[in-house]
Amino acid sequence: MAVTGERQDEALAGPPRHGGVKGWLDGVRATRTGRLTLKIVIGVVGAALVIGGLLLVPLPGPGWLIVFAGLALLATEFAWAHRVLEFGKKTLSSWTGWLLRQNWAVRILVSAVTLAFAAVLVWFMLKLSLGIDLVEFGRNFLTRP
Repeated sequence: MAVTGERQDEALAGPPRHGGVKGWLDGVRATRTGRLTLKIVIGVVGAALVIGGLLLVPLPGPGWLIVFAGLALLATEFAWAHRVLEFGKKTLSSWTGWLLRQNWAVRILVSAVTLAFAAVLVWFMLKLSLGIDLVEFGRNFLTRP
């Protein structure tokens, strides 16, 4: 059976390409230089996100969210990052499940400890970086006539 017309064009074109970002990434990965460049760029940006997120973890804010975003980016090119991301998702899911199974007293206690830890970190960071002592400021505010 002879290949004619459209079928011949499809056979020469190879596998169908995806549109959007996936299609663009497939195009970049089509060459050895593109694959290497993509791995380097994703490695550098992903590592910067993970390191930046880990530095922000002790502070109130989206530290863990940034770490997971960096791991998700790294997981697009590196199998080890995919395994670490899956481990993190399972651990977070099991911790959340455990907390949801607890009674309200345990939930309040965990929330209070988390809030106290965040407050101490904010106080410590303000004192070290800006020289502002919130405890002293509060005392002065309360004892003022």
